Amino acid sequence: MREGTVSAGLARGLVDYAARRGADLQALADRSGIPGPQLDDLNARIPLRKYRTLIQAAKEACGDPAIALHYGSDVDLSTISVVGLLFNSAESVLEGLRQVNRYGSLAVEVALPGQGRARFERRNDQLWAVDMRRDSHPFPELTETTFARFIGMTTRSPHGSGVLEVHVTHSAPDYLAEYDRAFRAPTVFDSEWNAMRIDESWLTRRIPTQPGYVFGIFAEHAENLLKRLESSKTTRGEVESVLLPRLHSGDANVQAAAVELGMSRQTLYRRLKGEGTTFENVLDELRHELALHYLTAERVSVNEIAYLLGFSTAAAFSRAFKRWTGKSPRHASIGPR
Repeated sequence: MREGTVSAGLARGLVDYAARRGADLQALADRSGIPGPQLDDLNARIPLRKYRTLIQAAKEACGDPAIALHYGSDVDLSTISVVGLLFNSAESVLEGLRQVNRYGSLAVEVALPGQGRARFERRNDQLWAVDMRRDSHPFPELTETTFARFIGMTTRSPHGSGVLEVHVTHSAPDYLAEYDRAFRAPTVFDSEWNAMRIDESWLTRRIPTQPGYVFGIFAEHAENLLKRLESSKTTRGEVESVLLPRLHSGDANVQAAAVELGMSRQTLYRRLKGEGTTFENVLDELRHELALHYLTAERVSVNEIAYLLGFSTAAAFSRAFKRWTGKSPRHASIGPR
């Protein structure tokens, strides 16, 4: 099964939030295995397991076991993802929720039993918004952040939050008071589902946060990003997602990729051949794309890029770059050297 991912914007938002609360940026990068430059492109993808490690590192660095709740409550999704912008520019709360459900994988991509992260379900004449994420119990922080962000996002509208009650499958933590602060509604722990009971009348209310005309702009951008994410589900895309966090460690080889993807080297070679490429081409083209991105970012030196891309020396990187572009990276770079 393909590993889940989150947007680099979501991870970058957490890093910045933790840094404002005193965390050391380098320590977070070292602990999570996410080098800072990987977060420069907010639409890039970060493996979900690394995001989970980042949350644990942020908890320890800030001395705050409830940091997932606080991050969800305090940081508006519209500042880190187009998904939040779509919600703010929708005609109504219900339409905003539909957009979040359609494009939510741009922020967090997880295993789901069907289409959409959430669904509405009626029980005992009450309307519930149900989180359909599989295997949520081992990663309760993701539930905390998701629900806190949803409630925080809706509370910022003039109508306030329409969430009346929250159910979660995990057990009650030691920081119960923080749930009251974040959810602003009663919370039931050890429940059979992760769900929020909704005031149905609240769904028809307007969201005037963003001018309506910008909705089409955001929707077009989100649609393009969604197509890009879907295309990553090819074997090539899966290989790229495995290689990205491995490049800087020098462990970006076909055997490691095959093991992580749960297949033999021969199977991996055969599937890539069926898509008209090879492992060596995927690795080379990924390095080329990232090299251009890092050079444009104006924050990364040539030596640092060589390290991030897994080259043994800056000279080896320079030779590869000249093969790609016909010139040296020092002549192409406008950033620090």
